[in-house]
Amino acid sequence: IGDTVQILEKCEGIGQALQMATMVGECPSRIQSYVRGKKCLLEQFETVIPVEDSVITEMTSTLRDWGAMWKQLYVKNEGDLFHRLWHVMNEILDLRRQVLVGHLTHDRMRDVKQHITARLDWGNEQLGLDLVPRREFSMVDPDEISVTELYRLMEHRHRKKETPVPASTHHLFVHVKSLMSANLGEELEVFFHIYDGRENRPLSERFFVRLNKSGLPKSPEKTERQCTLFVDLGSSDLRKDVYIVVHIIRIGRMGAGEKKNLCSVQYRRPFGCAVVSIADLLTADSKDDHLLKVYACNTESEWYQIHENIIKKANSRYNLSGSNTGLAVALQLLHGDIEQLRREYMVLFTRGVSITRKLGFSDVIMPGEMRNDLYIALEKGEFEKGGKSVARNVEITVYALDIDGQILKVAAGSGEPGGDEYHSLVLYHNNSPRWAEQIKLPIPVDMFRGSHVRFEFRHCSTKDKGEKKLFGYSFVPLMQEDGRTLPDGTHELIIHKCEENTNLADCSRYLKLPFSKANLPSNNQTLKGTKESFWITSFLCSTKLTQNGDMLDLLKWRAHPERINDSLSKLKEIDGSEIVKFLQDTLDTLFGILDESSQRYGLKVFDSLVHIINLLQDSKFQHFKPVMDTYIESHFAGALSYRDLIKVLKWYVDRIVDAEHQDHIQQVLKASEYIFKYIIQSRRLFSLATGGQNEEEFRVCIHELFMSIRFFLSQENKGTSPVAQTQAVFLRTFPAVYGELLKIFTVREVAGFVRETLGSLPTTVHAECPLEAVKLQCIAKTVESQLYINPESRCILLPVVLRVLQAHMQEQRDLVMCARILTSMLSLIKKEENGTAVSVLNEPVVSEEVELIVESLLGVVLRTILEISNRPQPAGPSMRLQFQDVTGEFVACLLALLRQMSDRHYQQLLQAFSNKDDLRDFLLQIFTVFRILIRPEMFPKDWTVMRLVTNNVIITTVLYLSDALRKNFLNDKFDYKVWDSYFYLSVIFINQPCLQLESFSPSKRKKILEKYGDMRVMMGCEIFSMWQNLGEHKLNFIPAMIGPFLEVTLVPQPDLRNVMIPIFHDMMDWEQRRSGNFKQVEAKLIDKLDSLMSEGKGDETYRELFNSIIPLFGPYPSLLKKIERETWRESGISLIATVTRLMERLLDYRDCMKLGEVDGKKIGCTVSLLNFYKTELNKEEMYIRYIHKLYDLHLKAQNYTEASYTLLLYDELLEWSDRPLREFLNYPMQSEWQRKEYLHLTIVQNFDRGKCWENGIILCRELADQYESYYDYRNLSKMRMMEASLYDKIMDQQRLEPEFFRVGFYGKKFPFFLRNKEFVCRGHDYERLEAFQQRMLNEFPHAIAMQHVNQPDQTIYQADAQYLQIYAVTPIPESQDVLQRDGVPDNIKSFYKFNHIWRFRYDRPFHKGTKDKENEFKSLWVERTTLTLVQSLPGISRWFEVEKRELVEVSPLENAIEVIENKNLQLRTLITQCQNRQMQNINPLTMCLNGVIDAAVNGGLARYQEAFFVKDYIMNHPEDGDKIGRLRELMFEQAHILEYGLAVHEKFVPQDMRPLHKKLVDQFHLMKSSLGIQEFPAYVRASPVHFTNGSPRTCRNSVPNIISPDGGRGVTRRSRLSYPAVNRYSSSSLSSQASNEVSNITGQSESSDEVFNMQPSPSTSSLSSNHSASPNVTSSAPSSARGSPQMAEKHKHSRENACLSPRERPVSAIFPNPLDPAQVKGVIFLRPTPSSWSLDSVKEGAPSLSDSVGKLLCPPVPPRPPYSVPPFTPSPTECQSASLVSNSPVLSGSYSSGISSLSRCSVSEASGTELPTGDHPTHPLSSDEPIRRENKTPPPYSVYERNNPRRPVPLPHSLSIPPQTDPPALPPKPHQLRTGSMKLDGTSDPRVPRPRPLPRKVSQL
Repeated sequence: IGDTVQILEKCEGIGQALQMATMVGECPSRIQSYVRGKKCLLEQFETVIPVEDSVITEMTSTLRDWGAMWKQLYVKNEGDLFHRLWHVMNEILDLRRQVLVGHLTHDRMRDVKQHITARLDWGNEQLGLDLVPRREFSMVDPDEISVTELYRLMEHRHRKKETPVPASTHHLFVHVKSLMSANLGEELEVFFHIYDGRENRPLSERFFVRLNKSGLPKSPEKTERQCTLFVDLGSSDLRKDVYIVVHIIRIGRMGAGEKKNLCSVQYRRPFGCAVVSIADLLTADSKDDHLLKVYACNTESEWYQIHENIIKKANSRYNLSGSNTGLAVALQLLHGDIEQLRREYMVLFTRGVSITRKLGFSDVIMPGEMRNDLYIALEKGEFEKGGKSVARNVEITVYALDIDGQILKVAAGSGEPGGDEYHSLVLYHNNSPRWAEQIKLPIPVDMFRGSHVRFEFRHCSTKDKGEKKLFGYSFVPLMQEDGRTLPDGTHELIIHKCEENTNLADCSRYLKLPFSKANLPSNNQTLKGTKESFWITSFLCSTKLTQNGDMLDLLKWRAHPERINDSLSKLKEIDGSEIVKFLQDTLDTLFGILDESSQRYGLKVFDSLVHIINLLQDSKFQHFKPVMDTYIESHFAGALSYRDLIKVLKWYVDRIVDAEHQDHIQQVLKASEYIFKYIIQSRRLFSLATGGQNEEEFRVCIHELFMSIRFFLSQENKGTSPVAQTQAVFLRTFPAVYGELLKIFTVREVAGFVRETLGSLPTTVHAECPLEAVKLQCIAKTVESQLYINPESRCILLPVVLRVLQAHMQEQRDLVMCARILTSMLSLIKKEENGTAVSVLNEPVVSEEVELIVESLLGVVLRTILEISNRPQPAGPSMRLQFQDVTGEFVACLLALLRQMSDRHYQQLLQAFSNKDDLRDFLLQIFTVFRILIRPEMFPKDWTVMRLVTNNVIITTVLYLSDALRKNFLNDKFDYKVWDSYFYLSVIFINQPCLQLESFSPSKRKKILEKYGDMRVMMGCEIFSMWQNLGEHKLNFIPAMIGPFLEVTLVPQPDLRNVMIPIFHDMMDWEQRRSGNFKQVEAKLIDKLDSLMSEGKGDETYRELFNSIIPLFGPYPSLLKKIERETWRESGISLIATVTRLMERLLDYRDCMKLGEVDGKKIGCTVSLLNFYKTELNKEEMYIRYIHKLYDLHLKAQNYTEASYTLLLYDELLEWSDRPLREFLNYPMQSEWQRKEYLHLTIVQNFDRGKCWENGIILCRELADQYESYYDYRNLSKMRMMEASLYDKIMDQQRLEPEFFRVGFYGKKFPFFLRNKEFVCRGHDYERLEAFQQRMLNEFPHAIAMQHVNQPDQTIYQADAQYLQIYAVTPIPESQDVLQRDGVPDNIKSFYKFNHIWRFRYDRPFHKGTKDKENEFKSLWVERTTLTLVQSLPGISRWFEVEKRELVEVSPLENAIEVIENKNLQLRTLITQCQNRQMQNINPLTMCLNGVIDAAVNGGLARYQEAFFVKDYIMNHPEDGDKIGRLRELMFEQAHILEYGLAVHEKFVPQDMRPLHKKLVDQFHLMKSSLGIQEFPAYVRASPVHFTNGSPRTCRNSVPNIISPDGGRGVTRRSRLSYPAVNRYSSSSLSSQASNEVSNITGQSESSDEVFNMQPSPSTSSLSSNHSASPNVTSSAPSSARGSPQMAEKHKHSRENACLSPRERPVSAIFPNPLDPAQVKGVIFLRPTPSSWSLDSVKEGAPSLSDSVGKLLCPPVPPRPPYSVPPFTPSPTECQSASLVSNSPVLSGSYSSGISSLSRCSVSEASGTELPTGDHPTHPLSSDEPIRRENKTPPPYSVYERNNPRRPVPLPHSLSIPPQTDPPALPPKPHQLRTGSMKLDGTSDPRVPRPRPLPRKVSQL
């Protein structure tokens, strides 16, 4: 909708439309209804341009652009702007309708357009769109006007936007609302006026409002009586000491408290006064109502100055008139002229508002202004007592009367209308009253003569009748006999006594009497002597009447010819406002006198004329210049005056050189413009009258005059001499004379005058001479004058102008003025060129002018721009503005000039250089200037129009100049600097933001392409052709130009890329030829790519911009194909592969580093990039930079452990040497030792914050060793203390166990570093699966969560979407040795369970074969997935990629074995804790026993018997014989443990739980009989509660330490696990427990939470009791209740699917899968001590550990005979190999990083195998039997070692388990367990002391 279509023809109602193929499927008649006809123009190429107002066209396109952006505002939630823009758009649409209808008057149309453009500009600014250059509200086509003109328009609009011009006139709006007071009851009169506190006088007349008895306006319907505008306040009136003063008068009885019935006469009596400063209104919110405090005076006689007292704060003289009296008024200051206000505040003026004028004229007097107001102030009186005992109460009544005695209106001020009389205030008992009341007499001019004012004085009696008795009168006539009005000032009037009843109606009776004491004749002593007097002050404000006698004398010169000389002399003393009132009359008088007697008065008249002309230069009267112009044109009649004027003027000019005082002569020259106007007009009148007589004589006179002028101008003087100042005065006014001379002389003649006059000036230039600046101003005015526009005169004047300009610009003086001149000249040339018919004639002229300007100014302009832009910007904003302005002006001039130049001009310019060096300098200069022009700060942000014009000019010029470059600087004349400058410019040009069309809206892009095309492609082609010309010189630009050219290829423009790619190929080819490889190219490319990213290149553009580089090296046709043909293709292709991979990572990095991205993404991305730099590019510096970037990200995210590991990467690159290191990043210059020390300390600090104290200890030791080797005992001591504090923290502080989650990122929409990969992530503290899943979905808001755990298929991998697959996994700890030791506190074990983890496990139950509903255990298999990571967790990231997946299936039998093993372990732990009194209450043991026994009674173990001990099973699975035996043995063992447990339980059970204990004992006997056990087999009896350590799986689980249910008290030792099974399945049988346990494929030791809940079978002897599990199989259930003793809820999941809930415990996962050969070989029973350790770390709020660690009691069970099961122990190496997948120790490229963090073998490298016990002859492992555990990737940077091959470490003595039953001693110190590689001498024995290393020699950098 809204598109322009052109109907080509119309036949049978069907229109064929051009450009309207889009309306498919519409019937033709419907199409017709869519199309609305418009008039239009058809240009070439069938372009249809509607003929409509350009403002409408602009509105339409702008509104369309806004529409789209407006919706985006809503999406971005920018509500405020959204609504404001909505209103503005509606407003514009409304205005558009008005314009389209076309019924507006011309003025209204102008207003509407102004409103429209203002709103369009506002919206564009708010939305960040471009500034539109306009002239007269229409958009300007930049091609149609000169660049200088365009710049001026843009600047004007920009300035307008920035700085509104302060208004010079101001108006105060006053609206009286009400007077609030408790004691009213009488009507009030309120008077406002503006008062000048500095001069103590009123500035305005009074505004008068009447209020009724309630204090509200008396006539509310007449708003003009409550509202007024105090008009014409100047800016000088808005100051602090100008006030609004309010006087309030009450109308009523004499005393405020008098009784009502005393008298009915009303008096005007003082009430109160209020004052507010105008300055307060400037700061206050203009629309607020003000409540003014009203004060009353203490003594009535001071009423006249109450406002002054309030202003001066003379508190003793006034007080508040009532505590709650206040006057409510609205006050608002308005700015601008009154006409503008009428438009802006129409409501105000239509509603009605009275105008209150200033006393006197405003700052600017306008001709035609009519005003005739006489103001009289009643000041004071002096009266006699008149026979009374007390003073009088005097009231004055004022009347104004005309010549016939008719009464005229008298007004108190504006507001209320005037009346016939005016009554003054009455002041009580006062014979010297002071009223200070001002009245206004608006008497018409023609009635002034003969009018007078009469004042009648009455005494107001307060007696009963309350009469007013007349006792005297005064009068004053308004005009004197000679026509002068009453002079301004104070007049003392005579009081004429009279009787009470005297009739004064007949004026003639008293008018003959004297009225003023000043006018009394000296002999009239009687009146002079009277004491009684009355004073008034009068002030006349009239545009027609004068009080000046001298003025009247001059105007009536014919009446008194003898006074002419006198009057002419006095003219200069008359006030200017009086002269301008009678301007025409005065001028007529002067020329009349001149005609009458030129000889006598010529000089005097000339001087008077000069005085009047100069008077009009004053800002107050400047508006009268048009009055004088009109006078000259229409009224001036002095046809002979020209001779006298020329003669006098020449006389003055001739006297200049010799005159001592130049002031008067300067006044004369200042007036020369108007003097010439009079001369020329007089001559024209004379010619008309006489038919052109005396023409020659006139010309001679003028020529002589100019000769005199030239002579005085040619005088050389010091700049400060009077003559020089006079010269300056003349030069300022001279250009104004040209227009006058042109009225009589030809253009060439006038141009000749000007050239000679300007040429006569002295040429020697003193830089400080003020004349120089004036000369330049004169040139500027000349260039802007009418004369210069004519091509004929230009030829004459141009050389003069250019000469002066060149001189100034070379010296860098008056640049602002130079720019102004140049701008005018170039604008004019463009106009000439655009002229229509004239253009053919003008073309050679224009061309010649351009040639002249180029020749003399191009170089200077370039130099000037360079100078200005390199000049440091001054600090002050005003100065900066000036420089900024002038840069812009010169740039515009340069562009205009270059745009004007044709081929011929360029050729001439280039030929003009005499030698190569000059040409080279010129090219370098112009290229540098172009680079400056391209800078983003060159023009304001929204000046796209200007930028495009600039670019268009630059590219055109570059195309011309590249020829010169090719011709002059190639082959043997090759000049690197010029070529480099050229390429550099081209690259910057292409990369400018304003040329990246992709980022613009479609409409803007279309406009630019139509007008200019894609300038980037043009420039790209130019680069290509220039590059091809270089030949072998290309080598000079390799590798320097790689970076810049790479930047160009990042521009997403296919054509541009096609052009640029061959250049890369070329570079590689040349480099290969030169050096046999292109390492340089590669290095440069990689550096540049990285720096482009870190500069944030492309942040504002989109990812697509950068993706373009992949096609650049990828499937794009050019580069790869070209390379494949080359001999060096292999290295070329590998380089491209590397760069592509780097690019992908950098892209991701840039995308992730965007604002608002989550830390997780940023970290992952940085890790990927860092590893790439290390492993693939081997760029150490980049690698280190990214280490620090990653470190900062971790710190910000508070991942302190990861931050430590990250910084460790850098730490490990350093040695303990004294090699000096340079300053780098934030590190100072220091030795390598110092830096490594600093890093160690920082890392320890972060490990401490991350609660990873064990790692910190290792570093502390390393530092301590260093300090010790240098004998730095002070630091050594600190280090040991720090180490000790870390040990304390391990024991005392609690650590949270992290959860681990496996996350798969599938689909092509993920960033490269995540795409189609799986990771294991270490969760945050307290983070469970649901929270983690939510976090991941927040980080990837577009991702879809997959609801199953199966591996996705290819369709998901290739999908254009994001899929997340998340489930919890269990860590498999590496360090079995610590975990399997008894007596090691849980606090310590917890570290080894969750740190340095490479492998994770996830189990999924499923049924194989037919499922037996009676007994599900028969077919219940487990699919166990083991994930191996590329690096251990925690490490430099919270997540690492999965490198390898292993999948094994666990058979039902093995599953059963695991479940029972785990339960036995759990029972053992609880029993031990109970024995050692580590439990504060026995409930956990009770519940556990209850669960097992109950389940067993109800068929739990029986189900296993049914499943695996039946003949069928044994026959079908002969290979499972051992395992069946093992299961049987475990069942017996469980019964034995239960028996022992019940014995312990009996000992500790509290009284109230005895019944339960008894029930348990009974049930246990039942259970025994159900198992068929009468007595335990001997081997069971003989053994203690054994620790079956035979298979690597058996000791997989820890025995939990359980917290007491009343968690208030501390438990001596406990694990994190806090809910035994029985709590959950309290009344269930063992069957239920077992069904859960058995299904607990995860084989957990401590958590009934981690069991599979099995489907109960239908039978009554069902596996499950009433609490047995649901049909859902839970492989890992969430424990949201970590830390609470009970856990009530069950988590159900579909049996076939693994649930995606978090793993609560890492249980049996520590071991390799059950089918490992190592496992199958057999089982040995070790003689254990009851275990006190657990896989879990200490729980939240863990109680302090018991002191007696390791002193555990063993149950008294006889030793077990050796024959039970054929024993065989897996060898340590087998055990290791089973549990560790080894890898080659070479740094493999397939790992994303070869950087290992703390070694994955955790603290001990020693094997976790323990020695067998029993009667078998076993030997401790000898130290020569190495136990080798190979690391995945040899960690070149590990904390533990630097040398790759691992040394064999014997099993330390402390780790071998002695055969006796004593519990082991405390575990050895971790440092003894450290690998040999940590030891400095490499010895394997931990007890050998290490020698101190000698410091290395300092090797220089």
